[in-house]
Amino acid sequence: MNVLFVMLQAEAGAAPAGAMGGGSMMWIMLIAMFAIMYLFMIRPQNKQRKELEQFRASLKKGDKVVTVGGIYGIIEEVSERTAIIKVDGAVKLKVDKNSLVRDYTQDTPQQ
Repeated sequence: MNVLFVMLQAEAGAAPAGAMGGGSMMWIMLIAMFAIMYLFMIRPQNKQRKELEQFRASLKKGDKVVTVGGIYGIIEEVSERTAIIKVDGAVKLKVDKNSLVRDYTQDTPQQ
């Protein structure tokens, strides 16, 4: 019924009541929504990604790391794309550097 009323007004040359001055408010709300989304979602993700890249670039022998799968180990050797981590005793794993997510050196208690 409402659509029919709007069509009749358009044919008569009158503009619909809701179309007057509403366009600028829509653009302001749309820009505000994108600004909020940038501040609360995109910016923190970019910051976290940069910190992770910096962590992976600064890996060196002796660092205590955790993999994505939850394996704890100590770096034995680092190359451009891979790292060899010592897991337990003589057990060593060759892993991709992208699977290393954090350094747990500060998490271990001091003895």
